[in-house]
This record gives sequence, C-alpha cells and structure tokens, in this order.
Amino acid sequence: MEQIARDKGIDPGAIEIWFTDEARVGQKTQITRRWARRGTRPVALRDQRTASTYIFGAICPQHGKAAGLILPVCTIEAMNLHLAEIAAAVAPGAHAALILDQAGWHLSDKLVVPPNITLVALPPKCPELNPIENVWQFMRQNWLSNRIFNTHRDIVDHCSHAWNKLVDQPWIIMSIGLRDWAYRY
Repeated sequence: MEQIARDKGIDPGAIEIWFTDEARVGQKTQITRRWARRGTRPVALRDQRTASTYIFGAICPQHGKAAGLILPVCTIEAMNLHLAEIAAAVAPGAHAALILDQAGWHLSDKLVVPPNITLVALPPKCPELNPIENVWQFMRQNWLSNRIFNTHRDIVDHCSHAWNKLVDQPWIIMSIGLRDWAYRY
C-alpha cells in the first residue's frame, strides 16, 4: 500500500483497502443448515430452474463501507459500472486499493479504472484471501438460501434486499472482512 501511496503522491493514511468480487445467485439455491426438532427432517425445497443474476459487491472493512450492483451478466461492461460505483463510495480525498481475483473481466485492458482506484490482483487460486467470499457465504446462509425464487425479478429483489441489509450493518462488514495481513503497512 505504501507503493501505491508513493506512486499516487498521497499520504498512506488516505488509502482505503477494498475487496471485490461477484456472486451468482439463482433459482438453484443452496440448501443450508436449519434448526429442527431432534428426530425430525425439515422440508427443504430445491428448484431446478436456471434463472440467475449477479451481485457485484465490494467492501471496505476498515470503515464498514460497501458498494454493490445487481447485474444480469459478468462482463467487462458490468465491471466498469461496478468500478464507478466503488469510486463514488471512496471517501473524498482518499484512494482505494481494490483487491480482486484474476478473473478476465477484472484485469482487462478494456476496463475504465477511475482515478481514485488502483487494482491489486490476488495470487491465482486463493479465494480464501478475499473476505468478500465470506460475505457471500454469510448472505447465502442468512438471507438467500432455502427458498424458491418464482421469477427473475424475485431473484433481483431478494439480492437487493440482502445487499441493503448488509450495508445497513457496518459492524457485520467489519467483523467478516477485517484481515490483519491487509493492514500491516
């Protein structure tokens, strides 16, 4: 992070560390653990239809902030919209170090990276370093699993509700997302 501060000519304290990724949510939901009386087997419905959407999400655990969009596809254009959304959420005068995986649409030459964001790629094949993966798990376990989505609009509505519920609880973002290794500069 100090290297980014030097390159951009800003104070290292003005760097916000953000993590981003996207999650596919669709009619084929996951079945998660449920509370039930001992000796009973609760019904868990499972849908075989394939409508889906994507949550493009980013968190800044240090400040409990988040920026996200619900989009129909994972493309470079979608990522550009997401980058603009993150740029608007970065504090005035701050610069975001945006940590992401090496998906093709994350590091494409066709990306329009706002001036207040620097992309920092994680090493390949290590999603455990990205706390947004834990956010997806939390959202699925608490708000998006064990349900049947009737329409595509229903999926989008549930994703929006779940994301907004997360944004309204910054302490959860901080609890799930803070990583010691990210703040040792």
